[in-house]
Amino acid sequence: MARHNKIGAMAENLATDYLLRKGYKILDRNWRFSTAEVDLIGMDGEILVFVEVKSLGYDTFKRPEASVTYYKQGLIMDAASQYMENIGHEWEIRFDVISMILNEGEFIELVHFEDAFFE
Repeated sequence: MARHNKIGAMAENLATDYLLRKGYKILDRNWRFSTAEVDLIGMDGEILVFVEVKSLGYDTFKRPEASVTYYKQGLIMDAASQYMENIGHEWEIRFDVISMILNEGEFIELVHFEDAFFE
């Protein structure tokens, strides 16, 4: 497994643990539709939440969440529509971003942006 894939998997595991501690129920991980992948899908109470997890090393000058472009948001929203159709979900949804900074695989910082796509 490539180094960036290992770091990505570690970040997703940390994000999963974080959301579980906050009381979320995780329904799916790495759910794919067409060219899109949703890192985490879970329930926050009655709200279906689609979560994009982004991580970068400590020595970078940009924030991880900055890489969630409008194009990437569109892909995730398309995948979310298909997921909702697949499970018959017609209630409230939300798109979150979890941004993480790691240094040599060690956790440095986690920031959770709720409802990140519609600011």
